Amino acid sequence: MPGAINCPVLDDDQRAQVGTMYKQQGAFEARRVGGALAARNIAHHVETAFADRPRKWTPLVYCWRGGQRSRSFVHVLREIGWRAVQMEGGYRAYRRRVIDDLALLPGALSFRVVCGRTGCGKSRLLRELEALGEQVLDLEALARHRGSVLGDLPDEPQPPQKLFESMLWQALRGFDPARPVFVEAESKRVGVLHVPDALIARMREAPTLRVEATVATRTRLLLDEYDHLVQDAPRLLGRLQCLRGLHPGETLAHWRALVDSGQWELFVSTLLEQHYDQAYDRSMFRNYNGHLDAPVIELAGVDAASVRRAAQSLVSACT
Repeated sequence: MPGAINCPVLDDDQRAQVGTMYKQQGAFEARRVGGALAARNIAHHVETAFADRPRKWTPLVYCWRGGQRSRSFVHVLREIGWRAVQMEGGYRAYRRRVIDDLALLPGALSFRVVCGRTGCGKSRLLRELEALGEQVLDLEALARHRGSVLGDLPDEPQPPQKLFESMLWQALRGFDPARPVFVEAESKRVGVLHVPDALIARMREAPTLRVEATVATRTRLLLDEYDHLVQDAPRLLGRLQCLRGLHPGETLAHWRALVDSGQWELFVSTLLEQHYDQAYDRSMFRNYNGHLDAPVIELAGVDAASVRRAAQSLVSACT
């Protein structure tokens, strides 16, 4: 669950020990040993992880099925004076609820899909829309990935699929169905994470808004957002090798030469022209058929004022 911390009543080795004892020696012996282990572990958490919790702290405690582990933990916390709550059914019930809701929630919402070629500032515009008080579903922020072969973030791994879905569920539940939800046009995957089928289907049938910018503007924006790759050329070149099956060797060699010589603006504009624009156009024609007829919003520059004006134009285009 988003925001949860792991304070096990029994760690994995202890669970294995107690489970083996249950099968070989019976329930009483297993519970006698398990109870002692649980008591020591709970005491350790109270003295460490919860040592600074105030009197009005109201923790939600869960285990896999909502059974003995979380029940024993809640009992001790309540006896201390905290208003602890046990999650009914445990994580297993919570997970079923997330899966069920992710199949239903997108259908109740009205999405506005922001599309545009790579470097048009779609992620910046989503952040600006949020600052303006609009409802925004930022899939790339939740997935910690920018959605392309170069999209992994430095020193920030993607969350597990189940956590990604939990964060998605939390975001979707918070939206007002009477107001539009802005979301960037995405494929079925963001990095290694899968976007739930119901959500991607709803996005693909939603109205689109197309952002456009000059190649010079897009180049400046990408150099800013991908500065970590500019500073780590070997890593960049390693990622480009993932495109070997899509482009001939001489093209890859040309890109490498531009990187080696530090011609960053030419490298980015060339990469846009020879790879990203073509790939994006194919994906949009395949997945978002109405994007060519969508209202066009111009991003005139990468400065804050230009981004604000473009975001305001997106809002106006929805009215």
